[in-house]
Formats: sequence, C-alpha cells, structure tokens
Amino acid sequence: MTLRLSRATIASTVGTALEWYDFSLYGTAAALVLPLVFFPAGDPVAATLSSLGTFAVGFFARPVGGIIIGVLGDRIGRRTMLFVTLLLMAVASTLIGLLPSYAAVGPAAPIMLVALRVVQGLGAGGEYAGAMLMSAEHSETRARGLNASTPTLGNAIGSLVATGVFFLVSSVMSHDAFIAYGWRIPFLLSVLVGVAGVIVRLKVSDSPEFREARDSGGSVQAPLRALFASSRHKIIPGMLISVAPNVISYLPSVYALTYLTTHVHAESWIGLTGVVIANFVKIVTVPTAGWLCDRFGRRPVMVAGSVAAAVLFYPFFFMLDTGTPVVIWAAFVMIFTLCNDLTLASQATMMSELFDVRYRYTGVTFTREIAGAVVGGCIPFVAAWLDGWSGGQTWPIVAVSALLCLLSAVGTRFISEPAHLREPSPVTARSGGAIV
Repeated sequence: MTLRLSRATIASTVGTALEWYDFSLYGTAAALVLPLVFFPAGDPVAATLSSLGTFAVGFFARPVGGIIIGVLGDRIGRRTMLFVTLLLMAVASTLIGLLPSYAAVGPAAPIMLVALRVVQGLGAGGEYAGAMLMSAEHSETRARGLNASTPTLGNAIGSLVATGVFFLVSSVMSHDAFIAYGWRIPFLLSVLVGVAGVIVRLKVSDSPEFREARDSGGSVQAPLRALFASSRHKIIPGMLISVAPNVISYLPSVYALTYLTTHVHAESWIGLTGVVIANFVKIVTVPTAGWLCDRFGRRPVMVAGSVAAAVLFYPFFFMLDTGTPVVIWAAFVMIFTLCNDLTLASQATMMSELFDVRYRYTGVTFTREIAGAVVGGCIPFVAAWLDGWSGGQTWPIVAVSALLCLLSAVGTRFISEPAHLREPSPVTARSGGAIV
C-alpha cells in the first residue's frame, strides 16, 4: 500500500482529533457519570435514559449547525468554518466542566447541560464534513479514498484520548471523589485542546477545487437552494449510506458501556478499555479501509462492512455477556473497529464525490447530519428503551440495528463509482459519484 497522504489530510486529521476529543468525551460521561451528577437520584433507569437523551440532543443540533456551517463553507471557504467549529466545541466542553450539579441547583443543572450539548452539536455538525472535504479536495483522484477517510482516524484518536484521560482520572481517585469533582478534569482540558487546534489549522489553506470554483465565478450564493435544484435525487442515497456508520459507531461506544455496567455488572474500566483498544487498532484499519476503497471501489467496501455488522451484532452481545475482559475487548474490535471502519471509509469517500464542489459542503452536512441525528443520536436511547421493554433481552436491539445497517448496503445501489474505477483503462477523473 503506497501512502499518498496530503499535508492538508494530516492537518485535518489532527484538527479533527482535537475537536472530537470534546464530542466523544461527552458520550463516555453520559454513559458512566452524568446520570449521577445531573439527574435526580432514585430511579437509575430513568436517570440513564435522561442522560442518553441529552447525548441525543447534541445530534439533533448537528443538522442545524451542519447546514449553517455547510452553506457558509461553500460561500466563504472550508478553512474559515473549521475555526468556527473548533471554538464552539472547545468552549462548550470547557463550560460543561464548570457546571453545578443537580444537588446544588436542581433542575437548572440538566437544563444548562442540554444547552451546552446543543452548542457542541452545532459545532460537530460542520466539523467532520469540512475536514473530510479539505482532505479529499487536496488529494489526487486515485488516492481520494485514502485521504477522505483518514480524518475518520482523527475521530478515533480524539475518542481514544478522551476515553484514556477519562479512565486515567477515574483510576487515580476514589469513586466518590471522581463523581464529586474528578469527572470535570477531562472537560476542563478542552481549553488546551482548543488552543492546539487553532495552531494546527492555521497551517492549512482552502482546497484547490474550492478556490478554483470561487475564483472562476462558479460559486453559488444559495448553496442549499442549488443542492435541491440540481442534486435532490442524491440526498436520500447520501442519507442511506450514513445510517450504518452511525449505528456501528454509537451502539458499541455509548450504549454498550451502559449495558456492561447494568446487565453484565462489569467494572466500568472493562468497557472503557475496550473502547480504547478498538480505537487504537483504527490507526491501522482506517487507512487500510480507505486504500480498499481506492483499490476495489467504494460500494463493495460499504456493503461488506454493513452486512458484516448486521450478522455480527448477536455475537457481539453474546461476547459482552461472558463478562470476560479479553472476550469483551475482542467484541469491541470486531464491531467498532473492523465493521465500522469499512463503512466510515466508504461513506467518507462517496460523500466527497457525490455533490458538485459549488455546494458540496452543504450537501454533505445536510445528508450526513440528518442521518446522524435520527440514527446516531437515537440509537443508544432506543437500545436502552428496547432493553427495558423486552425485560433485558438483546434480540430487539440486534434486530433493529441489523435492519438499519442493511439500509446502507441498499443505498450503495444508487451511487455509482468514479470513472477511473469503472473504466478498464486509466482515466483522470476530477470528481465522480453520479447517481445511476
């Protein structure tokens, strides 16, 4: 495998890692700490559902932030908006670390928590799409899969660091001390994360494709209107290919942590270690999945990842139920790493080729973030609800998750491969991805 990563890809990946530290930190805290701090005691199930509900709120804010940031990114540039997303995420996360608890101020505590989660969601809505497009648009066509998917590694690194910091802080103090004040430390570190992110992104310019369209007068003043006028038939397929990556990301990394502590009665460090291991392995699997997209096509990689996840969800929960740490960690790697990275790499590559450069940022954020809100934000909550409805059985969760993943496999039918993968002879292609 010949690595052809652009400088923009490396900078985008580092920036995404720093920003995703903030967003993924909340997911870990929502599963393990926030129910105890921000919601009334007495009914642990209700507290967990409320905490996972605030997790979902951030996802429902993402389409709003994505559309606003995407439109502005198509008008004034990707680079500028990536600074905006960075500031929104860092400020919101730092303030979460300063919030008073429910015991101190009552219902005002969860209200403030939800408000800051909304701000996080607004920033996250445009972050990953912008980083992905900066990487893809700076790359040569034949390495677009590798470059477009590599910022996904930034998500993994950010989550890895967030989970690692969370685990480290929780392990060096007593449980009572951690619940009382220790959980705030990882959030307060977001100040340093924000400063580092700004420094990294100062070194990257806007993409050549965007600058060429803007300088030639090809940019549009109303990208959202242009999207629906010219590419509305691409929106549903774009949403479908975004379903599986969300299910396979947030069922294991958020809900599974709750499942392990409440049903398996495993110590919280076991699930956190599983997430750390799975994210660490992504250092190899993410670029490999991107290379597979360039070598064999985007569609086969998406189908392989989504179908494999649909088949393996039942074994995943079976492995969790063993309570054996090594088996649990293998389960996380199986779903959260191997299956997930195939879908994430192909999604990123197809998205970067699906829409015209003049309204590409808007198109990607609109389709991806609506799917993220409906599926990614809700899947931990839905899984917890199905768990309660079924009396602790996992088959309803497995069935719903598997069906959702298969939707992405179906969605690839309506998205064609770029020209150089369709033609028997080498063809220089600037941007493929037409709907068939």
